Amino acid sequence: MANASGFFSPTVPSLRKRIPPSVCIYRFCYAEGISKRALCTSTIEGADKLHSGVSSSQSRVPRLFSKGCKLVGCGSAVPSLQVSNDDLTKFVDTSDEWISVRTGIRNRHVLTGKDSLTALAVEAAKKALQMAEVDPDDLNLVLLCTSTPDDLFGSAPQIQKALGCNKNPLAYDITAACSGFVLGLVSAACYIRGGGFNNVLVIGADALSRYVDWTDRGTCILFGDAAGAVVVQACDGEEDGFFGFDLHSDGEGQRHLNANIKEYEEDHALRSNGSVLGFPPRRSSYSCIQMNGKEVFRFAVRSVPQSIESALKNAGLSGSSIDWLLLHQANRRIIDAVATRLEVPPERIISNLENYGNTSAASIPLALDEAVRSGKVRSGHTIAAAGFGAGLTWGSAIVRWG
Repeated sequence: MANASGFFSPTVPSLRKRIPPSVCIYRFCYAEGISKRALCTSTIEGADKLHSGVSSSQSRVPRLFSKGCKLVGCGSAVPSLQVSNDDLTKFVDTSDEWISVRTGIRNRHVLTGKDSLTALAVEAAKKALQMAEVDPDDLNLVLLCTSTPDDLFGSAPQIQKALGCNKNPLAYDITAACSGFVLGLVSAACYIRGGGFNNVLVIGADALSRYVDWTDRGTCILFGDAAGAVVVQACDGEEDGFFGFDLHSDGEGQRHLNANIKEYEEDHALRSNGSVLGFPPRRSSYSCIQMNGKEVFRFAVRSVPQSIESALKNAGLSGSSIDWLLLHQANRRIIDAVATRLEVPPERIISNLENYGNTSAASIPLALDEAVRSGKVRSGHTIAAAGFGAGLTWGSAIVRWG
């Protein structure tokens, strides 16, 4: 099992000696308790005059960065096709009552043949950029958190292209299932604090409907498609809104939730042409989602509260400091169980599970966007967000909106 936890310390004390060129360090507090303090600096011609009294206008010199980061915009998008529990009764032996009682879900949205996940992600991203008042050309990085890209090699560059980012900022995919968006947030904060980036677009988008067995009532009732996005922006240390995080993975639990690769049967011509055994490789794809619901439930209600408590500890905050609990929208029973263990009352829980189902990496930014636009979440509110899912992966982040 791998794990990492930490907090960011944007303020760095003065140093007693000069720093070598191209140093980039930042403060992390790892799970093992090792603490490192860091400095970001770049050295160019004239740096040797640091102590000679030459003004900054005459010579650029190494300097300390005390950057913070904050969430300044959000957006979301869902497919136009809505599938209700009653609609599912036409495919599997189930009922609206059976589904809603066990999961809390009544509707979900599903991509159709005319839709693409990339287009959905672009729509969410444009809304987030508009709210943040950030031009696409001012983006330094685009992170697409997804397990279901339209392209095997990743869809983030296509989103960058569609947004009109003429300066060609880096864009790449992060694959961590339902934990992906939280990993994206932490990655964005690291790029801002350690890399000097100013604007990072983090998108969570998934179309798990493509990998659902619509004859299996144990899984087809759970999933929907959606996209959500946030803009993470650099700010002064005093305005910092990213307080702490906690991230984990445990490959031992992969057997409880997966969509493994599967091979097609060999073509008859290839089998009979005398070729080397096992070559050419057979064409492959991914199986439908396989899940042991009971084990996933046990994993979530045990691990997620511990992760949030660790993130709060790393941030130097208590549970009473949290205005909102925002969990990955997987199942109402999981959300309620985690909230109970953390002693968070129902009125402080953000949830839209009933209308969208489990949208994987999109679920947290989708729920956040609705809460912000409805006025529930306001500038200055502190949010404990946590994702958990396949891998197994799980993680949490303590952030402030605005």
